[in-house]
Amino acid sequence: MKSRLSILFIAILITACGVLSIYSSTYQKEAESWQFIYQRQILWVFLGVLLFWVISSINYRNLWGVSYLFYFAIFIILLLVLALGSVRLGAQRWLRIGIFSFQPSEFAKIIMVMSIARYFTQSKMDTTWGAYKYGILRAFILPFFLVMIPAVIIIKQPDLGTGLLVIFVFLAVSFMAGVKIRYYAGLFLLSLLCAPILWQMLKDYQKNRILVFLNPNIDPLGAGYTVIQSKIAIGSGGFLGKGWLAGTQSQLHFLPEAHTDFIFATFSEEWGLVGVLVLLFLYSLILKKGIRIALSTSDYFGKLLAFGVTFMLGLQVLINIAMNIGLVPVVGVPLPLMSYGGSSILVTFISLGILANIEKTRTVF
Repeated sequence: MKSRLSILFIAILITACGVLSIYSSTYQKEAESWQFIYQRQILWVFLGVLLFWVISSINYRNLWGVSYLFYFAIFIILLLVLALGSVRLGAQRWLRIGIFSFQPSEFAKIIMVMSIARYFTQSKMDTTWGAYKYGILRAFILPFFLVMIPAVIIIKQPDLGTGLLVIFVFLAVSFMAGVKIRYYAGLFLLSLLCAPILWQMLKDYQKNRILVFLNPNIDPLGAGYTVIQSKIAIGSGGFLGKGWLAGTQSQLHFLPEAHTDFIFATFSEEWGLVGVLVLLFLYSLILKKGIRIALSTSDYFGKLLAFGVTFMLGLQVLINIAMNIGLVPVVGVPLPLMSYGGSSILVTFISLGILANIEKTRTVF
């Protein structure tokens, strides 16, 4: 109970920082719809807390039996997104049900973690030597293609960031499961050989984002504009920040997507280096708890599940912040618990609920 409450308390502190930044970046916009953005985020947080409490109360081993069912379901839903999904800013990533819309690719992340953990745990149960005994086909190629199928559909939406995130999570969990290093080396070489083909498959705006990453000044008023403004916002925050509701980049709307992908820049401008260090400290507490839970549980499924969830959350934090400061291309990965978006909030609280449950039910599988 104590561990569950501590995880939830830290998560709520981070979401509070997010709600303050969302309000700050939207309250001066003239359209009436913007005035309810922060209120909707608060609603999603309340629903997320409820989901956290439910998930953390149900034995996580029940996920073993439904992992592949969820995999099949999310595969069908992702196909529906391509056929019937709502289009926003040129991307077809959302499904609408009545007055609500959700982003299935967000839910695909946690479902992929569950499915990968189930696959490698089953392999270990089939032999005392673990998954790597089966050779490259069963130990690497088969699970890789099982992950690539939904990942390719997600990238097709297009959502390059989430698609790549799913692939990286697979690589991390499979490594923890004992897959041989040479398989990753082979995949890396194959990726290099296929790089020209993959480049041609990218959308024009995705190519521009990569080129802008290499040199933001080649298109300062186009593809490079957001990154340049983000850097200005972060740098202008200084040590103590400009104060809440006083950030010029977000208040004067120089910074696009200030309440979603670039909320870190909004927060940094208003709260400065001190605020950023506090925020990173809160994230580090959650990631530290996740790693400790993964290392301390004797259940192999729980171990891989906890590691996968922790890695997924940590990688999102790393990519988003690196994206905001120009260290990686802009790929549209939200900052967990901070960025506006119901799907992201709910999936993050579900993930944290799984971690809390593994902590509570540590026994041999």
